[in-house]
Amino acid sequence: MVPSIVMNQFKYLIIVTSLLFSACAQTPVQQEAVNPENPHESQDDDALALPNVELTDELLFGFLLSEIANQRGQTQLAAQGSLELAQKSRDPRLARRATQLAFEAGQMDAALAALKVWQELEPNSTLAMRMKASVLLRSGKINEARPEIIKVLKAEEAHAGIVFMQIFKMLASYPDTAAALKLMRELAQPYPQVAEAHWAVALMAQGSGDDKLALDEIRQARNLRPEWDMAASLEAQLLQRSAPQQGLDVLQSYLSSYPKAGEIRLQYARALLEQKQFGKARDEFQRLANDDPDNPEFPFAVALISLQLNDMQGAETQLKLALSKGKKDQDAVQYYLGQLSEAKNNDEEATAYYQNVKGGEYLFSAQVRAAYLLGKRGQLAEARKQLHQVQAETVQQRVQLVLIESQLLREANQLTESYQVLQKSLVKLPDNPDLLYGTAMMADRIGKPDVFEQLIRKLIKVKPDYAHAYNALGYSMLERNERIPEAVTLVEKALQLAPDDAAIMDSVGWGYYRIGKLDDSVKMLRRAMVGNPDPEIAAHLGEVLWARGDQGEAKKVWQDSLKVHPGNEVLQAVMKKFMP
Repeated sequence: MVPSIVMNQFKYLIIVTSLLFSACAQTPVQQEAVNPENPHESQDDDALALPNVELTDELLFGFLLSEIANQRGQTQLAAQGSLELAQKSRDPRLARRATQLAFEAGQMDAALAALKVWQELEPNSTLAMRMKASVLLRSGKINEARPEIIKVLKAEEAHAGIVFMQIFKMLASYPDTAAALKLMRELAQPYPQVAEAHWAVALMAQGSGDDKLALDEIRQARNLRPEWDMAASLEAQLLQRSAPQQGLDVLQSYLSSYPKAGEIRLQYARALLEQKQFGKARDEFQRLANDDPDNPEFPFAVALISLQLNDMQGAETQLKLALSKGKKDQDAVQYYLGQLSEAKNNDEEATAYYQNVKGGEYLFSAQVRAAYLLGKRGQLAEARKQLHQVQAETVQQRVQLVLIESQLLREANQLTESYQVLQKSLVKLPDNPDLLYGTAMMADRIGKPDVFEQLIRKLIKVKPDYAHAYNALGYSMLERNERIPEAVTLVEKALQLAPDDAAIMDSVGWGYYRIGKLDDSVKMLRRAMVGNPDPEIAAHLGEVLWARGDQGEAKKVWQDSLKVHPGNEVLQAVMKKFMP
């Protein structure tokens, strides 16, 4: 005989586990387990017709063993033990628990066996019907699930809207989306006045790629419930791909009637942003910020859009506001404030912001920028020391650190040391395209044309689609006036790979000049100037125009460029050459 105190503890354990089962809300079955508008589904276990079963040591041991096995992750053992307990005890609470454990363990046959017991004991339980439908769907038995779902709809017809939303959760993960859509349409057909039925069909149609059906169904749902924000949201989503402005109009119209709908306003703001309507997007995010003044995410969003609009002062104000409100990702705010300070040429302030970045996705970039700014201010040794302390997590980051160090040395006119830094890293990463290109260009700059050509040709083998490798090699030949036909072929190949690159257009135009195709040269160089009015391109264009006999236009091209780039050495040299 088990002492009465043990029996009370056992009953307590059963009730607790049963309540836990009803209260969970993460797995598909558990999500469907609680229906707040159907109180009979959450009735107290004491109201059930419980079996008159003697509590034996064996029964108690089996229950405890099952629960402990589940806690320790031995779900299959827990599910099997719980099923045996339910079959022996004929207790509906244990049958319910056994169903849950078997479902979670992926043992669909055991779940169906537990459900059989459960439904024998509670034949009118809509919760059991829903769970059986879920188990059958998980088992791929959609046709067998259909009558169970129909039973649930009939039993809870007064709350059909909630049931359809639950049905969607069950069907959404079914792998055969066409079959799931077909079933949902069949289920919804008798309920034309239930907005949620149309909503569920619309979502299933969207998942199946039938946007036309989805749009038709969601519009019917909106006609039935014009105030329903979820329906308005889905209609806008469906329109966003094919008719984005119509999608924006749907959201704007809804907000005109329901201006306090925060989620819809947020969707509208994001949709405006996606359509690059930055001014309107900023206005909407600002309104969200005004409505929720304690939320730091909205001023951060306003700041980023302000950056896009080139409103540096506005962006800075909003970033500082986000910082003061305690934005979770403070490192991102510090990084962007650093960027703004750089844009204002306040390198010291920018460095301070970058050094405040302590982690996250911007840490590496912030450390690199801080080191670069030190070098820019003449603190080259300190900058290099900081670069050497940065922890690179990828090969790309390692290469970037080397390139930055080389750039700092180059800008300090320490060209040989810049080349040596690159060459040393190239020994460790001999096939890295960026290192090959960088080392080759520095070799050319310090007067090692043979090394330059060797490295560029290796780069072309390593990465045949590297447009700037062809361009660099071809342009180098053109500048030295050597192997001109091969040079032209190389730069034309570069242009095929990067047809919109103004620097490559310049090379091709210069190549045509070298072979005497002056009209083609002028045409190509004009295209390059449109793409990038660089003074070197202007120098080339003017020289070709002069050679073609258009001296007046050549002078105008040079003088116009010199106004924008006063003191440019390349322009001054070419003008001195032709107008001494």
